[in-house]
Amino acid sequence: MQSQSPAGVWASPRVQAASDQALSERPVLQTSAPVSITDAIALCGCAALANGIAFATPSGAAAILVILPCLCLLGRLLTARRSFYFGLLAGILMYAPHLAFFWKIFAARSILLWLIAGFPIGIVILLLYHSHRRLGATWAMLLTPILWTGVEYFRSEAYYLKFAWLLPGQAAAFLPGVGLARVGVYGLGFIYAMLAAMIVGRSALIRTVGLAASIVLGILMYLPIFPAGPHASPLHVAGIQLESPTEAQAAAALDHLAIAHPEAQILVLSEYTFTGPVPQSVREVIRKHGRYLVASGIRLADGGDFHDTAFVIDPEGRDVFEQAKSVPVQFMGDGLAATQRRVWESPWGKIGIAICYDIGYSRAMDEFVRQGAQALIIPTMDLRSWGLYERRMLHGRLAPIRSVEYGIPIFGVWSSGESQLTDRFGKIIAKAGYPGQGAIVYGPLRLESKGHLPPDRPLAIGAMYATYATGLYILVLIVWRTRGHRA
Repeated sequence: MQSQSPAGVWASPRVQAASDQALSERPVLQTSAPVSITDAIALCGCAALANGIAFATPSGAAAILVILPCLCLLGRLLTARRSFYFGLLAGILMYAPHLAFFWKIFAARSILLWLIAGFPIGIVILLLYHSHRRLGATWAMLLTPILWTGVEYFRSEAYYLKFAWLLPGQAAAFLPGVGLARVGVYGLGFIYAMLAAMIVGRSALIRTVGLAASIVLGILMYLPIFPAGPHASPLHVAGIQLESPTEAQAAAALDHLAIAHPEAQILVLSEYTFTGPVPQSVREVIRKHGRYLVASGIRLADGGDFHDTAFVIDPEGRDVFEQAKSVPVQFMGDGLAATQRRVWESPWGKIGIAICYDIGYSRAMDEFVRQGAQALIIPTMDLRSWGLYERRMLHGRLAPIRSVEYGIPIFGVWSSGESQLTDRFGKIIAKAGYPGQGAIVYGPLRLESKGHLPPDRPLAIGAMYATYATGLYILVLIVWRTRGHRA
């Protein structure tokens, strides 16, 4: 005969026995049986495989819709420990293969970074487990997109080891349906998580609606959301890929670039082209051809440190603007963070200039848009030794997504490929290959109206604080029940 749990939900004798044995391990509040360890292993494997298809291929983005339902089901394991450990396992399996290039940079320390990358998934699954157990299946379903978005925003934007790759909202970056990201990368992840929670919901109606909506979203990924924009523009840009050139090599390459593309009013070199400000020999090339130059070097700071800085040089060879990097890369001696962000008031309009991985962080990039940026220029350095996969399938997704989010074009020149020029609809209209030393990328940079912020930013920040509150509330319930049981 079955026994009744304190919440009034009928549970099997096996589940009830587990409840009596551990104070903090009550059965999950659901009508279906808890997920078994065998099923959890299969769910982890399915999530990892689907994540591989979504991010390792340019057209497999719809697989992202399989991942989140698998993760939601992991929140229905029998105990909190199992939920967390299997969530952590799923996160590692999902992310570590895409971050294999870490080994070339950090060697054995990359193992710890892979664990850290998977940790947020473990936290989400643990919170889902407790939501089921403490609040019930309906509340767990409603909280799923909030918890997912809150943890996703925190791990991407709000702590020291922030990491803004492999977000569900980035999966469709190379597809015609990249326009879905108009709601924002976090807003799109919120929608995916909401539909995933419905797909594994309690009622047949909710599951049917969730599945139908997911299929529609999957189809939309492969259909153009926006029409192709016009590419004619009074402003043209050109960049050349150089990894750690000498001063003479940089000057010669810039001279070649100016001759090859006389229509380009702005010439761009990659991050860390110079080990100080732009040298005089390069300024002479700019004066000779009468162009503007955006190039990255080093601006020394007090105390012997430095700022990784993008300099703007006018056709007379004078400094007219500079912007330091907002988010230096951790553990890589990348200098100090910028103390402020400003837009360059160019002769053609307002242009925001960020550096390298700054483009991945909305808290940095949004500020340029708030100041009225009509386009973005991003000098970047990704070493050849890191491999093509990192820049094409991970870093390469960021410019199309940001262009759609803000509705402005982006021109990124990378030291070793694949440099990109995207229009305001997220379409890649020009790029240079890898490793592509000396390869040129050029095209029109159409400055129209100023950019706009996507509507998901308040949602993501609110979800993060709601996740804090939910975690605290669950913790209070656990402590209260434990003390009550002991009494």
